[in-house]
Amino acid sequence: MDASLGQVMRLVIGAGVETFVATAGRALEEDALPPAEHRPWPLPREPWVMTQGWRNMLFAHWRVPSAALQRYVPRGVTLDTRDGAAWLGITAFVVVRARIRGVPAIPVLSTFAEINLRTYVTAEDKPGVLFLSLDAASMAAVFGARAWFRLPYYVTAGELETRDGWLVFDSRRDHPGAASARFRARYRAGHGGGVPGGEALTRWLVERYCLYCEADGELLRAEIHHAPWPIEPAEAVIEDNTLGETIGVALDDAPLLHFSPGVDAVVWPPRVVRTDRAAA
Repeated sequence: MDASLGQVMRLVIGAGVETFVATAGRALEEDALPPAEHRPWPLPREPWVMTQGWRNMLFAHWRVPSAALQRYVPRGVTLDTRDGAAWLGITAFVVVRARIRGVPAIPVLSTFAEINLRTYVTAEDKPGVLFLSLDAASMAAVFGARAWFRLPYYVTAGELETRDGWLVFDSRRDHPGAASARFRARYRAGHGGGVPGGEALTRWLVERYCLYCEADGELLRAEIHHAPWPIEPAEAVIEDNTLGETIGVALDDAPLLHFSPGVDAVVWPPRVVRTDRAAA
């Protein structure tokens, strides 16, 4: 997308949605949010703009050298490490009931498979997620998120189906001009025992209540809120995975695996944390 056209689309989509949310959207919907005692900082005071349900989530995490990810970390945030290593995660799931505040979910548009490649960073004492890529089987979601949130979303041919007691996730990136990427796995909740890696590491990985991205010299943060993740051990057979190759990281070792039936989340609009001019 041309830079000037992208800027116009951001202004049109962002201003339009936020104006609606602040007026009709706020009048049509109550702020019945989950309790916030588990959050590391208070909820934003402005109204949230979007809600989504995330279902049948596979979390797969690999320990990787910090140097392998440092070039993808924007200025203004610090790569989070634990026990001397960074973590690269793949999350596969289905988005359900995605909608703008005050607007009913449209069945054809509000449910789709999605897979993310992510790592973890901190800015201003707010630990969050840094998405390296997000592949969604929804052109509307990709277009909207790229234009407004400026996230690296890609169109994918993806689906999640149940087969013989397993959840089977299949994704093939089909975005014009983007590097190809495949992910295919079958997974399910495991049985017995504590969560892999221990409770402290698990919560450090999954309980992140904002996301970061950099675009046009600006560091952006979008706040997120949901109940604590219900987490279980997972069984998974990863049959094809080239997502790591898209950023030059080999994911050959066995990952740390977790499963969650899911949460419902609300999202606030992206806000500038820093600009290159301000930093200078």
